[in-house]
Amino acid sequence: MSEFLDILTHGRRFKAAVKDLSVEELKAVAEKLEKVIVERAEEAKEEEKLQAARLAKIEDIRQQMESVGLSVEDLGATPAKPTKKRAPRPPKYQIEVDGEMVTWTGQGRMPTVFKTQVDNGHSMDEFLIEK
Repeated sequence: MSEFLDILTHGRRFKAAVKDLSVEELKAVAEKLEKVIVERAEEAKEEEKLQAARLAKIEDIRQQMESVGLSVEDLGATPAKPTKKRAPRPPKYQIEVDGEMVTWTGQGRMPTVFKTQVDNGHSMDEFLIEK
């Protein structure tokens, strides 16, 4: 579908794509496209009317609340509680590379330094952090 849109929205590509169509076929395509445009415009107007009605209702309710002295807080709406972030996992494996210690929790994608060592015949047990 993306290629279709690229052709449809690019002038020269569109012209090349429709060069084999007759004038009557081009007029039929234009009529269908015009029908889609009109339908979309009507949908947009309808959506705009619905949004305006929704905003009017919200404003009406807000004014009613103001007239009786209520606020949003009075309705019991509470803000969302912040989620607690879990503590990071402790590293399970460790290897020294060029004087720098590289650690890995054992979850997720294996770091390249560990993968190359395993590919060279080493065991992951060699790199376990002793506790």
